[in-house]
Amino acid sequence: MDLIHRFLNLVAPPATFFTLLFFVPPLYFFKCFLSFVSSVFYEDVTGKVVLITGASSGIGEHLAYEYAKRGACLSICARREHRLRYVAERALELGATDVIAVRADVSNVNDCKLLVDETLDRFGRLDHLVNNAGINQVCLLEEADDITDYRPVMVIRALPSSQDINFWGSVYTTRFAAPHLRNSKGKIIALSSVVSWLPVPRMSLYNASKAAVMQFFETLRVEFAPDVKITIVTPGLVESELTRGKYLTKGGKLVLDPEMRDVQVGIGPVATTDYCAKAIVDGVCRGDRYVTVPAWFRVTYLWRVFWPEVIDWTYRLLFNPRPGASPEEALSKRLLDLTGAQKILYPETLQIPAEQKGD
Repeated sequence: MDLIHRFLNLVAPPATFFTLLFFVPPLYFFKCFLSFVSSVFYEDVTGKVVLITGASSGIGEHLAYEYAKRGACLSICARREHRLRYVAERALELGATDVIAVRADVSNVNDCKLLVDETLDRFGRLDHLVNNAGINQVCLLEEADDITDYRPVMVIRALPSSQDINFWGSVYTTRFAAPHLRNSKGKIIALSSVVSWLPVPRMSLYNASKAAVMQFFETLRVEFAPDVKITIVTPGLVESELTRGKYLTKGGKLVLDPEMRDVQVGIGPVATTDYCAKAIVDGVCRGDRYVTVPAWFRVTYLWRVFWPEVIDWTYRLLFNPRPGASPEEALSKRLLDLTGAQKILYPETLQIPAEQKGD
């Protein structure tokens, strides 16, 4: 057996290199042709039923508006009922055929089942499932007071009311929706993130949860084929509650911290949710396997694969202050404050006056 592995160690790398060299160019030509064809035979979502989790704000809210403009029927869910009602009313104004708003916590498996059941009771079918709900954590691993405080980001908390959102929330909802999506030959849209491959400091558990989401739906792409198509979305810096500074702190509390937002986002240009939502729905209707928004973030994956040392060094330089210093001493924030680039790089909704940041 060891002899076989030694043989494969020698043969596999050059065989892979020559395979990529000769087959990738024609493959990409063929994919460009398919992309052109799919743009001609663009999916019409008028009257189709779309279920969106985490729809009370951010990307989820604007995905609801984008589907509404295209005449879809919407089932939207979130924990904040008052915000959800506002989104439902706005979606109807924008052209949604019908909207149902369900207060649900995707960390609760029973809520996920109820969400799917109410959607089916109202519309009788399900065509698109958008797994969007999520929360973020900003804290160095060694600074965490109680590491179990971050279980809501990814894993199951051993309490009667589970608070596992980013990963298990998608798993629960997908499990209950899967039979109905098979019946309709529908689609799943999974919101992962570019941090599934980028090592952004202070977000280790969030990064891991998004990597888990990606691999989970990559596997389902195989399991559900050919009945259900899956689009994995990897947003970069996009206007949302996360880029407004809504995080789990080292004590496990959910807070709004614009100062820490400036550390984590720094001088990175932030795309608007309108732009992001349109790009996502366009990609879904074309049948794209992946959608990265903004699209230029795709090159970071190539850097991560072919020159990971540069990525690691860049993130250490920008986000790690000198030992013992406050995170706000990080180069990312100092550059932002020094240049005043926030006025150019951030949407107006993220530009908080300096005197209000401590409120």
